[in-house]
Amino acid sequence: MTLLPERAHSRAELSEGADGQVALTDGADGQVALTDGADGPAGSWRRPGWIVAALAVLVALLLLGHSLVPNALGNSGSLLETFLPWLGVSVPVLLGAALLRRSVVACAAVAVTAVVWCSLFAGTLLDKSSSGGDLSVVSHNVHDGNPDPGRTARDLAASGADVIALQELTARTAPAYERTLAATYPHHAVRESVGLWSKRPLRDVEPLAIMPWTRALRATVDTPKGPLAVYVAHLASIRVHPSSGFATEKRNEAAARLAGFVRKETLPRVVVAGDLNGTVDDRALRPLTSRLRSAQEEAGQGFGFSWPASFPVVRLDQILSRGVTPVSARTLPRTGSDHLPVTAAFRL
Repeated sequence: MTLLPERAHSRAELSEGADGQVALTDGADGQVALTDGADGPAGSWRRPGWIVAALAVLVALLLLGHSLVPNALGNSGSLLETFLPWLGVSVPVLLGAALLRRSVVACAAVAVTAVVWCSLFAGTLLDKSSSGGDLSVVSHNVHDGNPDPGRTARDLAASGADVIALQELTARTAPAYERTLAATYPHHAVRESVGLWSKRPLRDVEPLAIMPWTRALRATVDTPKGPLAVYVAHLASIRVHPSSGFATEKRNEAAARLAGFVRKETLPRVVVAGDLNGTVDDRALRPLTSRLRSAQEEAGQGFGFSWPASFPVVRLDQILSRGVTPVSARTLPRTGSDHLPVTAAFRL
């Protein structure tokens, strides 16, 4: 009779299974073995993933506090606000990283970032347009090097707009627009590089010195429901330099001057259309956006990106208003320009 168990049954093994549990088994050599399973700690959902979580929190903070980012260093605040919606691209990237690490903490942080982005921009993606409207406006930076201005003019006229505001006209291209649009738009005014074409009578046309040179005009459009002040503007271009950062000083000065003219406007109904070289999120345009509403934000669907035309990533072209109600807004198909045309309809 044997009082002791056979050695073949006295081995113990401690192993971790796929579910993260520890198992103890007897072996033949009496040794205790600790073995890692195929899904050890690296596969556990308890792994923190702090780096991914920290990046997600940083994105959420930038979304919520973009206005607090100072412009002192290369206008970094304005640069962030120009591309603010694109911070949403980080959400699926960070979510993928969190899932690969199986980190509950990281997934939760990414979820918070997604909620923050949606709270800011989800409404922008909804279709807020409605039918009708008493007057429609098209604004287009036609590009001074446009190879076929006549075709661009025909495309714009085909939109059926009541008023067309153009920027970057030149001595070479302006006559082509005048000839092509004359039949449909008998009333027009050109001041240097900006112009306004209208189916309705124009009066009180004046150039506006928003920069050392004139790149804006103001006119009164006589509509069936009363006069409407229309401003056409092309603010100074912006540049990104490795040394100086986001160069916006001339654009900012022009925006402030244009806002000064709008502030003194005596007519209650106003439309401002043009290439403002900035988004409505950019703090530098606040002198305008604090007094005027964006037609795209009020009555459009999506962000309405207008530049560059080949792959639009930002909306530099704006139609703003006060005293009228936007009912629809959108971009139009590409022309021979590097910008897309933008259009909006209003109830007067």
